[in-house]
Amino acid sequence: MRSTLQTLVVLALAVGLLALFLYHVDLRSVGRAIAHAHPGWLMLSFATTLINLAIRAYRWQYLLDPLGKVRFGSAFRATAVGFAASTVLPARAGEVIRPYFLARHEHMSATGAFATIILERLLDVVAVLVLLASYVFIFGRGLEATNPVALSVLKWTGATAAAGSLAALVILFFLAGSPERLGRATKRIAAVVPSFAASIARVAEKFARGLGAIRSPRRLFVALVWSFPLWLSIAVGIWAVAVAFRLAMPFTGSFLIIALLVLSVAVVPTPGAIGGFHAAFRYGATTFFGAPDDAAVGAAIVLHVLSIGPSLLLGLYFAAQVGVNLSRMRELAVTAPGDVA
Repeated sequence: MRSTLQTLVVLALAVGLLALFLYHVDLRSVGRAIAHAHPGWLMLSFATTLINLAIRAYRWQYLLDPLGKVRFGSAFRATAVGFAASTVLPARAGEVIRPYFLARHEHMSATGAFATIILERLLDVVAVLVLLASYVFIFGRGLEATNPVALSVLKWTGATAAAGSLAALVILFFLAGSPERLGRATKRIAAVVPSFAASIARVAEKFARGLGAIRSPRRLFVALVWSFPLWLSIAVGIWAVAVAFRLAMPFTGSFLIIALLVLSVAVVPTPGAIGGFHAAFRYGATTFFGAPDDAAVGAAIVLHVLSIGPSLLLGLYFAAQVGVNLSRMRELAVTAPGDVA
């Protein structure tokens, strides 16, 4: 009952945000802008979506290596299924389903695999912040005159996210340093509830083992390096759509748009980032690059479809191959956290 209510609330939020996004929008002008978008640039954006999905799978495979060898094909399928689940289910459910799906096809602890996903997110934040800083302080110096208030808010948000990411990495580093010690400490803490003590300690120890990449500075550095081709590929996809819609956005301007999109997805975790994604792109394109509103709205809609479409179709196909439908995905989103122990 509680999960159903939560789903309804999130869906209502998504519909409300989408309605707000389209409020006072000339849909005919938006339709004309979409119809006149250059198809070649849109195909490039589509291709980058497949490329960054493959890079994500390869980076995840590399982070999982301390836990055991994982085939690239398995990592790719699980990544696609996870993204598909996050598109159709609320609260980033794919982040839970992805390690569970991988564990079904590889000799792998789902709890440990989930720990690597947390590490992935931190690496993503670091890469996005570096790209944002490079634009704000190097490539986009003229932004100060365009909208100083919005730029100062963006800088403050970026600095806060950077501090939080650094603190999280330090905490994870200490957790990864001694999985056995963490397991023993958790077991002592959980002694007040003896029936759950053993399982809690076991989960904590597996989670710490999943952070094995942090115990190797070289492995962590290589994973961070791979995060830049990933996000540069995403930047190319955003910029290609902007060019297709004839928006006056330089390639490095997509670094700013990426930061806004990541922030919107984090703040408003609707299925498929509906509403928040569109509003963030529109705001960035019109506020910082002077894009016409109808073109910005059309570009946001098309970019969203190109961003989620390939992973959604691939993920649903891979899931269907093993008999997992949308209903089963919803069940896994609820039960998988308990099963990973």
